[in-house]
Amino acid sequence: MYLNRKLMIILAACLALGACSSFKGAFGLGFIGDKKDYARARDLYSHGHYEQAIEELSAYIHKTYNVKRREARAYRLLGMSYEQTGQLSKALDTYLEALEFHPKNVPLLLAAADLYQRTGLTDRSIELYELALQEEPDNLSALAGQAENYRAMGFYSKARDFYDRFFTLNPQASAQYRARYAGTFLNQHNYESAFINITIALEQDDSSPDFWLISARANFGLGRTEEALKDIDIALSFSPVRRDLLGTKALMLYHNKQYDLSLQTAQQILDLYPENQLGLFIKALNLKALGNGKQAAQILQQITALNPHSFIGKTADNWQTYHPL
Repeated sequence: MYLNRKLMIILAACLALGACSSFKGAFGLGFIGDKKDYARARDLYSHGHYEQAIEELSAYIHKTYNVKRREARAYRLLGMSYEQTGQLSKALDTYLEALEFHPKNVPLLLAAADLYQRTGLTDRSIELYELALQEEPDNLSALAGQAENYRAMGFYSKARDFYDRFFTLNPQASAQYRARYAGTFLNQHNYESAFINITIALEQDDSSPDFWLISARANFGLGRTEEALKDIDIALSFSPVRRDLLGTKALMLYHNKQYDLSLQTAQQILDLYPENQLGLFIKALNLKALGNGKQAAQILQQITALNPHSFIGKTADNWQTYHPL
C-alpha cells in the first residue's frame, strides 16, 4: 500500500514536470493522447491537408514515449500523404521503413509494390507482390498488380495466369482489367481472343477510347478493316486529337488502299502536330501511292532531318535507301 502511494506520488511529480515520458509509455498513459493524435492526422488527410498530415504523422511516429511507434497504419497514412503531395521517393522510404518493423503487413507490401511498379522498378515490385500473395493468396490487388507487372515485361501468358485467378475471385471486376487481359492476347496476335475479351470490357464501359482502340486492332487483325475503322472513329469521338488514334486510322486506310482518305487523316495529324514523324511518314506513303514520288522523297528527307535516330527516322532512311522514290 505504501509502495503504491509512493509510486503515485512519483508519477504525479513526473507528469507535473512534463518528464517521465518513457514511464508514461510503459504504463499505457500516452495511449489516449496518441489515439487523438492519430485521429487528428487522419482527419487532416481526409480533408486534403496533406502537408499538415505529414507533420502530425511524423511527430506521432517518432515520439520517444509513443509505445505504438511502429504502428503500421500510421506509416501507411504517412506514405499516402507523401504520395498525395507528389513526394514518391519519401513515400517509398516510409513504406520500406515500416516494412522493417512489419515485414508481413499486406497493405504496406501492396503500397510499396505499387510505387515500385509506377516508377518502373518492376523486378522489385514483383518481389513485394509475391510476398503479399504468400500472406494472402487471394488478395485481388496483389493478383492484379502482379498481372500488370508481367504484362508490362512482355510475359503475356504468365500475366494471364494471374488475371485468370483474379477474374475467378472477382467476376465483376471493372472493365479496365478485362481490357488489359484482352491486350495480352492482342500482343500475341491472338486476335479472336482479344476481340472476345475487349467486347466484354466494352459491354461494361463503352466510353474509353483505349478500349475501342483495342477492338479496332483486333478487328483489323481478323481482316475486318471496315469494322476496325468504325471502332477507331468511335475512339476519336472521345479523343479527337490523339495522335495514336489518328495514326492508326491513317495506316488502316492506307492498308485498305483508301489513299486519299489516309492522306487527309495524316494531314489532320500534321495540322495538330506539324513535326510529327509518323504523320509525315504516312503522308509520304500516300503521296507515293498517288503518284507523287518527288514530294514523298522530300518528306522522307524531312523526317530524317528531324530525328534520324528515332524508329520512324530510321524507317524513313531505309525507305530512301531501298525504296527510291
